[in-house]
Amino acid sequence: MKFSTEELIEGIQSGNKRLIGKAITLVESTKPEHRIQAEELLKKILPFTGKSIRIGITGVPGAGKSTFIENFGRLAISKGKKVAVLAIDPSSAINKGSILGDKTRMEELAKEENAFIRPSPSSGFLGGVANTTFETMMICEAAGYDYILIETVGVGQSEVLVSDITDVFLFLKIIGGGDELQGIKRGIMEMVDVVFINKVDKDNLQKAKNTRLELKRALDFIPSKEKDWKVPVLLGSALYNEGLEEIYNKIDEFISLKKKTERFDLVRKQQSEKRFEYWVQEYILSMMKRDESLEEAYLQHKKNASALVSNPSTEAKLFVEKFLNKD
Repeated sequence: MKFSTEELIEGIQSGNKRLIGKAITLVESTKPEHRIQAEELLKKILPFTGKSIRIGITGVPGAGKSTFIENFGRLAISKGKKVAVLAIDPSSAINKGSILGDKTRMEELAKEENAFIRPSPSSGFLGGVANTTFETMMICEAAGYDYILIETVGVGQSEVLVSDITDVFLFLKIIGGGDELQGIKRGIMEMVDVVFINKVDKDNLQKAKNTRLELKRALDFIPSKEKDWKVPVLLGSALYNEGLEEIYNKIDEFISLKKKTERFDLVRKQQSEKRFEYWVQEYILSMMKRDESLEEAYLQHKKNASALVSNPSTEAKLFVEKFLNKD
């Protein structure tokens, strides 16, 4: 059933989860007619966006991200907040299929009236972040959700991309064998605002404390993104709701600091500029592919790049020059 833009907006503002889902499906669609309606929808809901706290959550597979999100979300709801979860599922590179299993992993949170969970396929987009996650976030904001939690697949460039669309970046760590800092890229540590060492119990408590000390020492050598903010390293167990209250308070403290220093709005403006640059590239490439003569040239240069007839960057430059010089 096709819904008008007005029906979708009314559904979003009234908190109708079915229509919120339909609106998200609309902005995720690549069909030209859907893109036109999606742009109209996003323009009309814009005045109702921007009031949420956007939290990015990353960590290696097995770090307990889904359990953390479920119990942190329930904690926020107990404090009178509405919580939306955008769980980015890795799409298969072979058949473009997606696991979309987060609703089954967050059963208790899914039952909450003030929670909305949306698994979105990454569709092969760089770093495992859906290319419309930012726009999906706007829909959730217009629906009145106070906290928007974005779970990454924890691979590749996903951390960079999630950091570029959120207000707080939380890194989940678990205790493993050997050097606890091994495998943690400096790039990730430069982006994090809060670190949570998860799955801590009485058997590994001392090791967890040692890991916290190592992480704090490592963070001392990395300039903080925000002036006057020392990245906290907290211990706990999401499964048993230990340490979540402290995480909640630290996030609140961090947001308050960003607003006090006027960095909050500035960073959001910078993020919107990055989205603009991304969509410029998307639309230009889309226009190129729609032009039959250019599509032929595109495929030829792509073939040349594949066969290394010349450097791929050279082939790209030659193709773009054809596009720009086309009358």
